[in-house]
Amino acid sequence: MKFSPVDIEARRKLDFRSGDTVRVWSKIAEEKFSTRADKKSEKTVKFRLQAFEGTVLARKHGTEPGGTFTVRRVASGVGVERIFPLYSPMVDKIEIVKRANTGRSKLYYIRTKAVKDVRRKMRSTIVDEEEEVTKPARPEVHSGGVKAE
Repeated sequence: MKFSPVDIEARRKLDFRSGDTVRVWSKIAEEKFSTRADKKSEKTVKFRLQAFEGTVLARKHGTEPGGTFTVRRVASGVGVERIFPLYSPMVDKIEIVKRANTGRSKLYYIRTKAVKDVRRKMRSTIVDEEEEVTKPARPEVHSGGVKAE
């Protein structure tokens, strides 16, 4: 039986840390009001997906039910930060774009740094390739305690 619209186990297994670049797909509600011929107004709600890509500044409360993470990006020279609840049903998908090795768990000092300095600091990035699961060419067969090759 499923009570939550969010796959809690999948969100709990997400392994992203501060410094990582993530793309968060959130649901945006668009309301449309229309009036009918009998002068009654009708409200319809449509949801669309919007991506917010940026650097993770902090992850608070880990995988607890109230866990949140802060994402920052610079758009048109202006820094924009959003705080997302980890288990929110309004967050559709979280993609890890790039990994970075940082020495701190909270990167609030990035707010005062120039974009060029931040890029230099995050230069030691690790790009995660999708891991492929491969089967061995020939399984090992054991017969009578002697390993067959």
